[in-house]
Amino acid sequence: MIMKKLTRAQQKALRPIQILDAAFEEFIEKGFSAARVEDIASRIGVTKGTIYVYFPTKEEIFSAMVRHIAVPFEAVHTNELNGSCSEQLRSLLLLCYEHILGDRRTRELLRFAISEGIRFPELIDTHYQELVEPILERTQAIIDEGVRIGEFRSGTAPFARVIIAPFVAMMVDVLILGDNRDLGVPLYIQSHLDFVMHGLAVSETSGSVE
Repeated sequence: MIMKKLTRAQQKALRPIQILDAAFEEFIEKGFSAARVEDIASRIGVTKGTIYVYFPTKEEIFSAMVRHIAVPFEAVHTNELNGSCSEQLRSLLLLCYEHILGDRRTRELLRFAISEGIRFPELIDTHYQELVEPILERTQAIIDEGVRIGEFRSGTAPFARVIIAPFVAMMVDVLILGDNRDLGVPLYIQSHLDFVMHGLAVSETSGSVE
């Protein structure tokens, strides 16, 4: 099959995406400090000046790269959730596993955040607020609504971070072990969901905390 050559206009339209894809690989491989704009340019066969046409500084390249790579995070906190609070929470957790754990680039983005966060907190903090906090807030809102309407147990409302923690633990396991070991992810996901749903459930006999 003969590939149709892109027009100059089409090439120009694709250039920012090419830059950000190359920037991702450069930042992940070398870290923020060691990553060089000229090496990003070299990955896609353009000059450093071409990069600066689209992104004037390395910091702007990084910020744009995170937003570009983090589409799976947006899918988690923007997808419509239906049904009861239990069903919504279950769907939200499954979205996390499907869109974030299942995407190599989001996993590598987490690795980068862990390794670079201490040295460059200002680079990480803004994107944490944009990407992670909306998921935590959405989780907490579902939990609070479930408690309010009596679907989840009353008392001290569970903390969203506790609900999400097993997912984060699996993310770290995958980062450390990669494909070197069968982590039993499907069974792990089911166990996570069972743990959460039973932990939040109200006693059927008395309506009290289990």
